[in-house]
Amino acid sequence: MESVSGVTDEAYQDEILPHVSRTFALTIPQLPAALRTAVTSAYLLCRIADTIEDEPALSASDTHIFLERFTAVVKGAEDAARLAREVVPRLSARTLPAERDLVANMDRVVRVVNGFDERQRAAIRRCIEVMSRGMHQFQRTASLRGLARSTDMDAYCYYVAGIVGETLTELFCAYSPAIRRHYEALYELAPSFGQGLQMTNILKDVWEDRSRGACWLPQEVFSRHGVDLAQLSPERSDARFHAAMLELIGVAHRHLRNALSFTLLIPGEEAGIRLFCLWALGLAALTLRKIQTSPGFTAGAQVKVSRSAVMMTRTLTTVSVRNDRVLRQLFERAARGLPLAEGPVPAKPAVIRAPAVDELGATTRLGGSLP
Repeated sequence: MESVSGVTDEAYQDEILPHVSRTFALTIPQLPAALRTAVTSAYLLCRIADTIEDEPALSASDTHIFLERFTAVVKGAEDAARLAREVVPRLSARTLPAERDLVANMDRVVRVVNGFDERQRAAIRRCIEVMSRGMHQFQRTASLRGLARSTDMDAYCYYVAGIVGETLTELFCAYSPAIRRHYEALYELAPSFGQGLQMTNILKDVWEDRSRGACWLPQEVFSRHGVDLAQLSPERSDARFHAAMLELIGVAHRHLRNALSFTLLIPGEEAGIRLFCLWALGLAALTLRKIQTSPGFTAGAQVKVSRSAVMMTRTLTTVSVRNDRVLRQLFERAARGLPLAEGPVPAKPAVIRAPAVDELGATTRLGGSLP
């Protein structure tokens, strides 16, 4: 569909993507053409929800109302352009210009989604509804005290990342009958894949999050090591803090191993989908190693993976993308020396209740309708 500027809505999505996510701008082009647009749309809608949630100028009540209305927009129950006209003037200078532009043009992304088949639309609608409700539940109580329990962190990771893993699984399976044969195993592992990536970000961005008044670390883990998260600062982090971080690195490492199992369930012939997963997985493992070997880091930039390491990861996985044995070896090399949590980690937090069919107005798990 042509816009007044003469640029199609699909082209707008491709143009805005690298301005709101360098990572996804790198990985999404690896996907088969039939998947790229759907995954781009899903990501951009998630980014709009995140932008609304993160806006400091909005009260908790206004944020909740806007997210509920945004969910209604995605479900086709409210006009996207009208909501955008109300939200954009409320955004402060803390919102990046590209994010503001994306919110202003949410109707373009919604139009693209409306052109998808029912399986794709249902998966994306469920993602936005689950993410918006769960994310706001945690954001409104965010504080420097952190989360009380590890299970709370599991739930938070599910709402902001695990649900994305499930959505990608639905999209992958709708695209390929060969992938669909592994639906149950993929769906079981998908939240764990998301949690591994999200925990890596939480650990890397701990100080940036604290500067914004939030902490997503579980106090119960740090209490075992004699650390009070409410009193934490970069100047006061010590060996006890690092010991607790190592414990969480071990959990994240275990989730990344689940992510590798997820990726290797994708048939080798689907090289693009494998690369989409492998690049994120490999960079997360390397980031955990940087965090492990930098106990005194005070900013995420200090544990950022180097450009050369990024290029090496891309090159090695591309060359070996169809060889499961070599890919396992590459993962072992990337994760060398990382602590590893004992035993299995839950693929999906037990506290999560997925919305029922009548709450969504669509099939909750599309696998039920897939052959």
